[in-house]
Amino acid sequence: MSYLPNTLNAYWLWREISSKLGVSNPAYKYWKQTVTLKLNNKYVFLQKETLPQKYEHVETHLTDLSGYLPIKFASDQLHVNEHIFSYDKMRLYKEFEYKYVQDVKFVNIKKFFRENGIKVQKNSLIHLGKIKELDLSANCTFYNLKNDYAIVVYE
Repeated sequence: MSYLPNTLNAYWLWREISSKLGVSNPAYKYWKQTVTLKLNNKYVFLQKETLPQKYEHVETHLTDLSGYLPIKFASDQLHVNEHIFSYDKMRLYKEFEYKYVQDVKFVNIKKFFRENGIKVQKNSLIHLGKIKELDLSANCTFYNLKNDYAIVVYE
């Protein structure tokens, strides 16, 4: 587990870019000035304002992902099963805000942390789970959530 960054604040989802431009999947690999980010070896993102000049016009039509993370990546970082973000019958499902972009489901972790007053330092480890399953230590911060769930931030 690691710090949940606001990594996608400065990135666009490649799948959306390629769909809107009608370019082939590996096209971004040949764009020398374009900075890429890969999460979970599944999702490719391109840094904003680094697209080739020929394609810059598409940026005004792309979805802003500030504060959002793909649910698979978020679940890995929170050390929780991905189904907590997948099914509306899960107890915490409605506590999060979701967004779909090109069939990829994103969860707004930044908003959730802000609304619950959860403070996370850069090198902190985070664990979301049922209260009875969490390990508490002297150098951690405990945040009680709804429905017997909590977040522990280990410093």
